[in-house]
Amino acid sequence: MAFHSGEDSNDDYLFKIVLLGDSGVGKSNLLARFARNEFYSNSKSTIGVEFQTQKLEVNGREIKAQIWDTAGQERFRAVTSAYYRGAVGALVVYDVSRRQTFDSVGRWLNELHTHCDMNVITILVGNKSDLKDAREVSTTDGKSLAESRSLFFIETSALDSSNVNAAFQTIVKEIYNILSKKVIQSQELKKDPSIGSKKTVVLDLKQDANKEEKKEEPPKKSGCCSS
Repeated sequence: MAFHSGEDSNDDYLFKIVLLGDSGVGKSNLLARFARNEFYSNSKSTIGVEFQTQKLEVNGREIKAQIWDTAGQERFRAVTSAYYRGAVGALVVYDVSRRQTFDSVGRWLNELHTHCDMNVITILVGNKSDLKDAREVSTTDGKSLAESRSLFFIETSALDSSNVNAAFQTIVKEIYNILSKKVIQSQELKKDPSIGSKKTVVLDLKQDANKEEKKEEPPKKSGCCSS
């Protein structure tokens, strides 16, 4: 759901972004840290789905990110799958201290693409980077997987807040940059219909994301921003 409330330059954008990953990887704490600067050391697994709307500023424009926290436990997958639809961004989260959560990333990506457009902007997040002595997934492994699946990559810690804001800001900025280009192209088509015969306007998120990554640095595809 990439919603623009109008053509006026002062209107807002609303982006639906989903948090995915196994239970216990820290999805809820990432959202709590980003939205309220809070951390719950004894937080329980999320039951069902909840979301929060957070305002960010990109290029002087106010963006509303509607971030959905989906339960990672298998028995809730049938319930939460409907909430993936309409998402334009996703953070796929694993726990760097639990290898099995990293091994589940492929399944979560497949489920995401089953319910969302294949071009949804996705960032792979290795959470709990503060657990250095308990690490089971290296930064190199995370980078390699992200590169092989054409994902952005970053390591975070909801506990000490490392890179949490950067993760959400990166995905919102990428979505905004791509969508704003499409809005401009659409407006040009309205002014000059002949443009349509020269170039078809398609919301190809991944193609534009690849172009953007050449201009901007971390976090980026085939790259990393770790704590």
